[in-house]
Amino acid sequence: MSASPSPVVSVVVTDANIVINLLHVNRIDLLGQLRPYSFVVPEEVVVEIRDPGQSAALRWALDNGLLAEVRLAELSELKLYTELLKTLGSGEAACLALAETRGWLIASDERKVFLREAMKRVGPSRLLNTAGLFVKAIKLSILTVEEADGDKKTLEQHRFTMKFASFRDVI
Repeated sequence: MSASPSPVVSVVVTDANIVINLLHVNRIDLLGQLRPYSFVVPEEVVVEIRDPGQSAALRWALDNGLLAEVRLAELSELKLYTELLKTLGSGEAACLALAETRGWLIASDERKVFLREAMKRVGPSRLLNTAGLFVKAIKLSILTVEEADGDKKTLEQHRFTMKFASFRDVI
């Protein structure tokens, strides 16, 4: 009798804005529950999170395996990172360099220059955002629509808005 194949895991390199949004609503634990995703965060993003409470919560998430810290290591990653630093911040450049060179997905809520660059380099099928993660959590029955809508309201108090009234509208 053969063992059943392991489910395919998609690695998602995660930008600071996603981590901070999840910390604002005490949902960093979602990163350990959203299968088939495995979340990683570049060291450049870890240092961007300077608020002591948020930094401690991120460290807790890393220590408990909800996401893993990664570093740019290959020459191709480092070269692309250096090129991207001309127009992007350090965390965004690291995320995009890793996503492009390693074939990973990328989670970010950045717009404008970053979004254009990400669309060009990895395409829309490899992009996730905060709303998309919440939709996935609802579909996996990790969150209810009501819980996600409550978190949406909390995020709005932190100046992060989504372009819909309720998650019920996008499910």
